[in-house]
Amino acid sequence: MKKHPIHHLQLRVRELGQLFNSLDPSPFLNKDLDREAEVFIESWAQGLPSDSHLHITVHLQHLPTEGDAAGLITEAIHNYFSYKAGLVRGELHRLLREGRTSLLIGISFLTVCLLAADASKEIVPGTHFAVAREGLTILGWVALWRPLQIFLYDWWPLARKMRVCRALGRAVVRVVTAQP
Repeated sequence: MKKHPIHHLQLRVRELGQLFNSLDPSPFLNKDLDREAEVFIESWAQGLPSDSHLHITVHLQHLPTEGDAAGLITEAIHNYFSYKAGLVRGELHRLLREGRTSLLIGISFLTVCLLAADASKEIVPGTHFAVAREGLTILGWVALWRPLQIFLYDWWPLARKMRVCRALGRAVVRVVTAQP
């Protein structure tokens, strides 16, 4: 049985508010993470194997007087990255839909170009229009460039980002009192 690797991230903050976007007026559970904290957490997780279990320890110098800081931070991080995973999943679906549409358009255009190239051979025999025929053939195949780029390359980074956000949405989060 294969054991999943466990990776730990240590975050050190003075107060709870440093983790969250100060311009976001929503309650902590629905708040956006501070952009720097989000980038730091995400970039740490992106370099890890996809089957890793993630553990985040937040070292907080000043615990809030009210409420359960550990529960609040855990739920906020889980909610934020689960929400972000959903956004990335939507972006991936839009990209793949664009790929399917582009593929349909590209194949239609390729068909028209190949038919036009074939028809030009019948209409004007000889080598006078050989360049035009070859140009139409190449132009038709170039029309498939974008759908092939989407289906071969563009979806991977989004799928990887979605996996990272899902893993962060399930990360084990611990809050400890930091020594000043």
